[in-house]
Amino acid sequence: QHGRLKIKSTAQQEEEKRKEREKKLKAFVSARDAVLKKRSAGEHDEEALQLTQQLLSSNPDFATLWNYRREVLLHLETLREKDEVQKLYESELHFIEACLKVNPKSYGCWHHRSWVNTRLPQPDWTRELGLCDRCLSLDERNFHCWDYRRVVVKESGVSAEQELQFTDRLIGSNFSNYSSWHYRSTLLPQLHPQPVPDSAPNTSPSPTTSPQFHSHRVCEEQLLKEYELAHNAFFTDPNDQSAWFYYRWLLGRAEREEMISCVYVSREGQRVSVAFSKPVHAQSEGLMLVLDGQPQQVEWRSAHPRFRHSPVWLCDLPPGSISDISNEHNLTIHWTEKHTHRDCALYTGERSAESWCRDSATDQELFRSELSVEKSSVLQAELQSCNQLLDLEPQNKWCLLTIILLMRALDPLGHEKETLAHFQTLKEVDPMRSSYYSDLCSKFLIENTILKMEYAEVRVFSLSNKNLTTLCHLDQLLFVTHINLSSNQLLRLPPQFAMLQCLEVLEADDNAIESLEGLYHLPKLEEVSLRNNQICKLSDLESLASCTKLTRLDLRGNPVHRTANIESELSQLLPLVTDLLL
Repeated sequence: QHGRLKIKSTAQQEEEKRKEREKKLKAFVSARDAVLKKRSAGEHDEEALQLTQQLLSSNPDFATLWNYRREVLLHLETLREKDEVQKLYESELHFIEACLKVNPKSYGCWHHRSWVNTRLPQPDWTRELGLCDRCLSLDERNFHCWDYRRVVVKESGVSAEQELQFTDRLIGSNFSNYSSWHYRSTLLPQLHPQPVPDSAPNTSPSPTTSPQFHSHRVCEEQLLKEYELAHNAFFTDPNDQSAWFYYRWLLGRAEREEMISCVYVSREGQRVSVAFSKPVHAQSEGLMLVLDGQPQQVEWRSAHPRFRHSPVWLCDLPPGSISDISNEHNLTIHWTEKHTHRDCALYTGERSAESWCRDSATDQELFRSELSVEKSSVLQAELQSCNQLLDLEPQNKWCLLTIILLMRALDPLGHEKETLAHFQTLKEVDPMRSSYYSDLCSKFLIENTILKMEYAEVRVFSLSNKNLTTLCHLDQLLFVTHINLSSNQLLRLPPQFAMLQCLEVLEADDNAIESLEGLYHLPKLEEVSLRNNQICKLSDLESLASCTKLTRLDLRGNPVHRTANIESELSQLLPLVTDLLL
C-alpha cells in the first residue's frame, strides 16, 4: 500500500466542508456586526465602504448593506470635488459589475446601479447599454436586466425603433426569447398606433391624450406583419410557448376605451344605474347627474358592498323627481374626469316606466374586433395554416388554443360548434389545465349568448345544460329580466350578480351552488328556483332578505331542508315569500 494516494471518505469530506462553512460564516457574521455597529454610530467613512464591499462581494442580496453604502457615498460626495465624485461613483459601478458576476439577478445590485447613475455628474449611458447587452447575451430572460435596460433606454434617448430592431435580433437568434416578445409588445403601440376614427358622440377630446391615435392599439398594417413573424416562430418549434403567447396578444382586443357604456333609469324605484366600460371608483371619479338641466345631489354606491371598484354604479333620485308618468324627463351623466357624458330620456306613454341608453356588446366590439376585408383574409389564411399544423401535431395544446382564438376573431357564432369540440380535445391532451379550459369555454359561451340575445332584441338569457363552471360579463346583463342557468356546474352566484338590477326570474336548478352572495338588493327579483344544489345553512340564504319583491323560492333537493324548524326560520328571514318549496 505504500506510494498510493489516500482517498478521504465521504464522511471526512463532509466534515471538512462543514468546518470550512463555519469558518466563513464566523468571518461573515463578524464583519456584518462591525458594519451594523458603525452604521448605528453614524460613521460614514472609507472603512465602511471597504467592509460593506467585503460582505456584498460574497452576498450581493443584503439590502441593508446597499442602503448603508448609499448613505456613506452621499456623505463622501459632500466632501469631494466634482471630478473626485465622478471617480468615486465610477469605482462604485465597477464594484457593482463584480457583484453581478456573483448573482446576475440580484435586486439590490440592479437597484443600486440605477441609483449610482442618477448621482454621477456625467453618466455613460452607452456603457450601461453595453452592459445590458452582455448580460442578456448570457441570460436572455434576466428580467432584472430588462427592467434596467428600459431605464437606460429612457435616459439615453435610444429610439423605440432601435429597440424594436434589438428585439428583431434576439428573436431571430432564438424564437424562445419570451422577454423579447414581451418587450416587442410594449414598443409596437408606440411606433405603430392605430388611428382613432372620428370622435364618438358625447365625448370631448381630453387635453392629456392625443386626439389622433389610440395609445395602446397597433395599426392593422403592422399587425399583419407581426402575424407572419409569430407564424414563422411557432411553425419552427410548435411546442415552444413564447411565440404562441405573443400571437395570442396580437389576436387580443386590446384595452377597452374608458367610457360610459350604459345609463338605465327606473321610474318605479326612482333609481339610476350607470355601467362603465371597465371597473371604476365612482365616488372619486367626478361623476355628476343632471336632471332636466339641474345638477342633483346623489350618493353613488356599487352594486355590492364588496366592490370598491365596479363597472356598475347606482344612485337614488330625490323622492318624486321622476315618479309622475305624465311628465318627460331628460337625464345626463357627466364623467368629468374623462371629459365624457351620456344622455337618457324618460318618455310618457306605455314604456314610461323605464328607459335606457346603451352601447351593445357588438357596438363596443366587446367580444371581437371589426375586421377589414384584408385582415379577415389574413386571419382566414392563418386559421388554415394552424389547421395544417394541427394535422401534423394533433396533440399540440398551443395550436388548439390558437385555432379557438382565431375562430373567435373571425366569427364566434359561426364557429361555436367547432370551438366546443376543440375545448373537449384540449381537456384530453392537457388534463392538468382542464379547469382553466372549462372556465374559458364558459366565458366564450356567455359571450356568444349575449350576442345572440342582442341580435334577437330580447331580455331573456338562457344557458342551461352547457357545463358552465363560472359566470362573467354580468355587467352586460343589466337589462335582463329572466335568467336560466340550470343544469350546469356552478358553485356560486358571485357578488357581480348584484349588477342585474332588472332581474325578475332566476332559474339555477341542478348545479352545485353553495353561495348566494350575488343575490343582493335586486329590486325586481320575484322568483328564484334553486332545486338540487348544495345550500346547507340558513345563513346561506340571508342575502335574499335584501330582495324585497321576492315571493317565490324553490329549495327542493338542498341539504338546508334538513335544518330543524326550517319553515318557521325561513318565514322569519323571508316574510314576503308566500310560495316556499322545500
